[in-house]
Amino acid sequence: MENTTIDPTQIKGWGIDADPKNDPTYPMRDRMNVGEDPDNKHRPDSLQPVDTEVLRSIERPNVSAVFGTPAPPRGVSGLIRRAAFKYSENRYRHWLPLVLADRVSVVEGIVDDLAHGKVPNIWAEKGYDVEWKYNRTAFITKMAVIGLATAGVVALLSSGGKKKKKHVKKDYLSRF
Repeated sequence: MENTTIDPTQIKGWGIDADPKNDPTYPMRDRMNVGEDPDNKHRPDSLQPVDTEVLRSIERPNVSAVFGTPAPPRGVSGLIRRAAFKYSENRYRHWLPLVLADRVSVVEGIVDDLAHGKVPNIWAEKGYDVEWKYNRTAFITKMAVIGLATAGVVALLSSGGKKKKKHVKKDYLSRF
């Protein structure tokens, strides 16, 4: 196969965002004279109202000008998230609790479904049918690892209270 030079102007849609008159990525540029006022002292605190609790980084003095409309943090996962945002973003103490909070949120969602009388179809939600169809080897490997890990944890937890007896050789002739 040979590399050929392509004229980008012949590609449909190429350069569509190069028009400076049609630049929606910076809607405030013209209104605020950002080019002339580099410190943006006239910039509003937020471009959208803060209706729900929005967790923000300690590196920022305020919330981002534009943000997604999240569900407010709730439950145990919300407590973990609030604790994570007390630390800087360059610390594991910030990111690892956020990963843990995501896992806790999944469990909270399943418990919430069960509390409302809905049994979740975890097999379908995880996409196991599709994985079985298109990636069978990796799926079997994944299920084997999960099964072995579960069996190991169960064996470890179930044998914790039992003490192994030390085998003592009995000397029957010592009684005489």
